[in-house]
Amino acid sequence: MRKGLWLVSAVLIFTMVFLAGCGKGTVKTTEKNQEQQNSNSALTVKVLDIGQGDAILIRVAGQTVLVDTGDIDTRDKMVAYIKKEGITTIDKVIITHPHADHLGGMIGILENFKVRQIYDSGQTGTTALYRQYLSLVNKKNIPFTVVTAGTEIVISNDIKMKFFAPEKPYLTASELNNNSVVAKLIYNKFSMLLTGDAEKESEGRMLKTYAGELKSTVLKSGHHGSNTSSTSEFLKAVGAEAVIISLGANNDYHHPHPSTLKKYEQAKLKVYRTDQDGTVSITSDGSTYQITKEK
Repeated sequence: MRKGLWLVSAVLIFTMVFLAGCGKGTVKTTEKNQEQQNSNSALTVKVLDIGQGDAILIRVAGQTVLVDTGDIDTRDKMVAYIKKEGITTIDKVIITHPHADHLGGMIGILENFKVRQIYDSGQTGTTALYRQYLSLVNKKNIPFTVVTAGTEIVISNDIKMKFFAPEKPYLTASELNNNSVVAKLIYNKFSMLLTGDAEKESEGRMLKTYAGELKSTVLKSGHHGSNTSSTSEFLKAVGAEAVIISLGANNDYHHPHPSTLKKYEQAKLKVYRTDQDGTVSITSDGSTYQITKEK
């Protein structure tokens, strides 16, 4: 009975929040110490080294966007990193799906930074973490938007994000990974595909609907390099030059899977891994780009 009440409460809170808010070009890839990166580039994307999870910090003049927030046990590390960057306000937070390794740091974000807008996959959860997340969003009266495939948001001037997933009807009511938010960050000739934990079923659906738009310069590996993601057909459509895997060292899931790494090798992708390289940063002026690693 108690579980049923919590579920009803979570759905009610979610509804309240929802109604309230409701090419490649010429490229240059280098590896060097992170402190030497070109801080004058118009766009910076950092795949943060926060263990087994995702947290991607996007900065462009006057705008800060955070895609996912890592897990609960790395919450303090992520908050400290963002504070060190001198950030006090996060303009947009995108939660790809409500698994703890993507949502876990959100409480720290809401308690330490001003958040102007939240975008969410619309998938509900029954965990205490999820209930606390929605409760805080509601308490702080933060605008909240559920995104679906086809949505576009402007980040700054000619920099935008286009969403390819989730597409309704959802693939299954209970499969959170396959209903992850998938978004393409676009800045003139540079682009980066952010895939959350989308697996082969979601990839297949995107291939049917958006095959001609998936092509991206850089790919954020789906589901931490699991063998449930990164089909050969999807990788071919994306046609990226580099892939970044966000994962923890010696994780219990044995990510990245050897078969996935083999597919990246066959696709001639330059592979970066946060467990080995630390925070991986991409800077771009819309034409050229650089990838730098912390370690």
